[in-house]
Amino acid sequence: MIAINQISFRPTTLPNPKPISSIPRFYCPVVNFNSSFAPKPKKRGVYRLLWVDESGRMNLIRKLSRGCLGNNSKMDKKVEVESVSGGVDVFDPAATAAGSKMQPDHLVIMVNGIIGSAADWRYAADQFVRQLPDKLVVHRSKCNPSRLTFDGVDLMGERLAEEVNDVVRHWHGVSKISFVAHSLGGLVARYAIGRLHECSTRTGSASDPGNCLRQGANVATRHLDQFCEARIAGLEPVNFVTFATPHLGSRGHKQLPLLCGLPFLEKSASQTAHLIAGRSGKHLFLTDNDDGRPPLLLRMVNDVDDLHFMSALRSFKRRVAYANANYDHVVGWRTSSIRRQDELPTENLLLSDTKYPHIVHIEKGNSEEVASKLSSAVGTQVINLEEEMIKGLNQASWERIDVSFHKSRQRYVAHNTIQVKSYWLNSDGADVVQHMIDNFLL
Repeated sequence: MIAINQISFRPTTLPNPKPISSIPRFYCPVVNFNSSFAPKPKKRGVYRLLWVDESGRMNLIRKLSRGCLGNNSKMDKKVEVESVSGGVDVFDPAATAAGSKMQPDHLVIMVNGIIGSAADWRYAADQFVRQLPDKLVVHRSKCNPSRLTFDGVDLMGERLAEEVNDVVRHWHGVSKISFVAHSLGGLVARYAIGRLHECSTRTGSASDPGNCLRQGANVATRHLDQFCEARIAGLEPVNFVTFATPHLGSRGHKQLPLLCGLPFLEKSASQTAHLIAGRSGKHLFLTDNDDGRPPLLLRMVNDVDDLHFMSALRSFKRRVAYANANYDHVVGWRTSSIRRQDELPTENLLLSDTKYPHIVHIEKGNSEEVASKLSSAVGTQVINLEEEMIKGLNQASWERIDVSFHKSRQRYVAHNTIQVKSYWLNSDGADVVQHMIDNFLL
């Protein structure tokens, strides 16, 4: 028989970056093979999930997990999960233990898409920590789950910004921050970093790249002077990665593939989207008109008042857009890769890589070249709005990585497979997640 026992944890004080919290450690459910039943505990609080590694225990569970995830020695590595600020932190307990020589200093924020949850990034977060245990801590955001994703990009972005600030305060010692977001979560993350963007002054050379010279400084002298160094929630921004995110919205020809590109369906969808997806639907279809202002997605390609959307986006060392080239019925190829129709790769440009079989094209674009190109389709408000967003977003350079599950049995759920939302259903996207980890700047 299997019994669930409670094992108490005493509060401990650990060095940075292990968070020092005033909240005492609670209880952890541990599986124990006994011949009796124990009542399931009813206490609630912060739980810590540990891999039990005693001989003769958990063999069945370990074998089952290997059968699903492959026989990989990295799967036996301990990963600790802790509820923090409403979200879930994933980290290696050995790397963050007292006396550890190499402690992670990089915080990765993972954001779910529409009708999603923190569980959507479980697989990718675990892979991050198992492969880079002494480099980073992963936080799976939980502030915008399920129906809360209908509240609008702005309200969701404000909630995410507040959650990120709480997490940064919780993890002392981290100095870098990156974002990884899926679908609508990419727009929410773009809004949140606009709120979290700040500048800290420092003394340095005027020729240093990546720094914004403060007003009144003399560039010609090239002497030491005061600089504005961009920070996101007080940390150094490194990677901003999106998966199947509708950066240009869902309005327009085949931006929502589910509608098959039929004009009357696309027009009807833009008029009724708010009935299905609330304010988020208005933002996606560019029909919001708050106080007579332009659509939110259009405003988000510039700095507006105290929201520094583009300054925040440019502050990251890398901006990456993973996009489904086909079989994504929710987000179109153009909007997820921030391209015009005539800029999409042709079949003869597609790659074939045995390590990443579903990565079919990689483009490290030059922002100036992309922004200077003229659109092949003009004359409608939709195209004009889309063109403005493309030019605005291309003020910063993007790595565009095209993904195809054309030969996969999971191709019809490509929108979730690219993220590996559930390993049981979306395991073919594991190479895409691996590609992200292999190219992640630390």
